[in-house]
Amino acid sequence: MENRRVAFVTLGCKLNYSETSSLARQFVEHGYSKVAASREADIYVINTCSVTEHADKKCRQAIRKLYKQNPDAIIAVTGCYAQLKPQELLAIDGVDLVLGADQKQNLFVKVSEMKTKGASKAFSCQIQSVETIFPAYSSDDRTRSFLKVQDGCDYKCSYCTIPLARGKSRNLPVQTLVNEAREIS
Repeated sequence: MENRRVAFVTLGCKLNYSETSSLARQFVEHGYSKVAASREADIYVINTCSVTEHADKKCRQAIRKLYKQNPDAIIAVTGCYAQLKPQELLAIDGVDLVLGADQKQNLFVKVSEMKTKGASKAFSCQIQSVETIFPAYSSDDRTRSFLKVQDGCDYKCSYCTIPLARGKSRNLPVQTLVNEAREIS
């Protein structure tokens, strides 16, 4: 891996921004250069929202734009849309990897295992069985840092996809949160 470039597109909530920031740190810690999504990169990571059909549309548009920008780049998609409709995302030209809720924290490893574009893969899950939580916080990306303390939701509001996309409510241990808050400051 010689000076590989990675770019990130985040759609949706502040939780997605904190997760994208944590994913980006993994790449940078392993020697990747983080570049703006408007620049050519070797890898594009899209962290998606799926709260509305408009959010899904924005994701599809972003994928097509990135693929047009660099057809040789690996495109990895994660987030709520990836959990809810992985096969729909795999059908879009250029998408190489789709990771559901329980695989998000493994994105760096899964992308690193890919040597070139090729056979597209989806790693999704039965959201009801997800017990883990991907610890995340944002830093250096926005004016404020966001610390993820909870994932999922136990309420089943008729208009909301969160329980379907992120699973039941679960929290990180307090000591983990304290440690992450110290890292942020």
